[in-house]
Amino acid sequence: MSKVSSKVSSAESPEPTTVSTMTGGQAVVKALIDQGIDTLFGLPGIQNDWLYNALYDARDKIKVIHSRHEQGVAYMALGSYLATGKPSVFNVVPGPGLLNASAALATAYGLGAKVLCLTGQIPLNAIGRDIGLLHELPDQLGILARLSKWSARINHPSEAALRIAQAFAEMDSGRPLPTALEVPLDVLELKAAVNCQAVRVERYQPPLGEELEAAVKALAKAKKPLIFVGSGALNVSREVKELAEMLQAPVVAYRTGLGILDSRHYLSLHQPPAKRYWPEADVVLAIGSNMRVPMQKWFKQHPPKIIRLDVDPLSHLRFNPPAIAITARAEEAMPLLLARLSQENPKRASRRDELLTLKAWWQQEVSVLGPQLSYLQVIREALGEDGIFVDEMTQIGFASRIAMPVYKPRSFITTGYQGTLGYGFPTALGVKLARPDVPVISINGDGGFMFAVAELATAVQHQIPLISLVFNNGQYGNVQQMQRGLYQGRVIATDLVNPDFVKLAESFGLLSLRAESPEALAKALALAQKEQGPSLIEIPIGDVPSVDRFR
Repeated sequence: MSKVSSKVSSAESPEPTTVSTMTGGQAVVKALIDQGIDTLFGLPGIQNDWLYNALYDARDKIKVIHSRHEQGVAYMALGSYLATGKPSVFNVVPGPGLLNASAALATAYGLGAKVLCLTGQIPLNAIGRDIGLLHELPDQLGILARLSKWSARINHPSEAALRIAQAFAEMDSGRPLPTALEVPLDVLELKAAVNCQAVRVERYQPPLGEELEAAVKALAKAKKPLIFVGSGALNVSREVKELAEMLQAPVVAYRTGLGILDSRHYLSLHQPPAKRYWPEADVVLAIGSNMRVPMQKWFKQHPPKIIRLDVDPLSHLRFNPPAIAITARAEEAMPLLLARLSQENPKRASRRDELLTLKAWWQQEVSVLGPQLSYLQVIREALGEDGIFVDEMTQIGFASRIAMPVYKPRSFITTGYQGTLGYGFPTALGVKLARPDVPVISINGDGGFMFAVAELATAVQHQIPLISLVFNNGQYGNVQQMQRGLYQGRVIATDLVNPDFVKLAESFGLLSLRAESPEALAKALALAQKEQGPSLIEIPIGDVPSVDRFR
């Protein structure tokens, strides 16, 4: 049963209902197009044949991007959403195909991504009978339910439009999360009468209550307010900047919140240096952020008044209950908060000098990460004002989260708390497909890159001009670093034998380069940015200082 409003309407069309006979596959494709989907990331197989037949017929309206592994299409769909904020769809065969894609679905869940998993299924009358059909999986729908916000089965072509509309409404209601639908192969093939009008299901929008007024009064009285931002604030960058300057409040970001306030602004802080400011804060406003580390660690030493603005009411209960809980979308609440606060807020002295001193101190602290920072500086310059950086579970990636300047929302793509090794390269392919207008650079370690190395073929086939960097140290570096430092040198299962990445990429038809210093990387990036297709740059790198000291 749908958790959103049950009100169903046709899409802005006063014309009378029209009915047409079509296959289930055609009904699904039409419903996706009606929801605004123009690209499907998919890997075909026998259970989905009738879906791809329909996609072929609609190829002038919806494009199919295919990969070499199911995780590839799922991560590309994730990257497309993270880069744009627009819902995306991936399709895989049931059973092993779905399970191959499940790590990406779990990552999408952790990131609050609006991604629809559309999977095939065995014939309708065989589901749950355990008779050993190809790709049969015990309770596939139950698995989907645990990796998504909402899941359902399309049992007849006439249901396709409603179920797909429900899936999109669920993604857009309350806390954004992935949804999932399965379609049995016989339903995709079945021809039936289908209502041709587009269907919309109203999304649920929590109403604003009197808590907003309480927040205004608390912020107006605050002497040293502090603001934390997460992915729930990605669409209110301008409002966050206005609020921060009105309150002279530092804005703290980590991973998904980076770039909401330009790192070059004197009020913008990475999370670690904010720990030094926290004991002085009397009121902390969290906008679309769980503040996991501060709430689990810093709050014990100093418990300021917490105000939480989040569309998910359950988020208020995850850690210490806030003094004021506002359940609303930041897009709806922030303009009202600013309007009221402008009437109540006293004139405040600038904290520019104070915050610039703190930022300078932090730059000195992280200078011990010199090898990583020198490469990050080169990458930052190559990205320019609008480029997008896709991180990974690698030493360069760890350093980027606490020290790299990020200028705009959705320009720092991260795996979030899931820490999904190997997600970066295929996700970056989706990012570049969604944002062909800006530079996109994917950083990878040698271990993580090999998880999806086959997608080099995908990059070439679809001519995706992504620049991929592979920092090669011949090991699962973070794990081996812990084995050496924390476990008396008991190094096991972390040394890696790698291919020659330059020759490997050349064999796929990529521009392939090797850079053995930051200066060489700058030259290689300049060449790669002139390329019309994908490129790979290998950077041999030895051991580097650990980021763990800053946790």
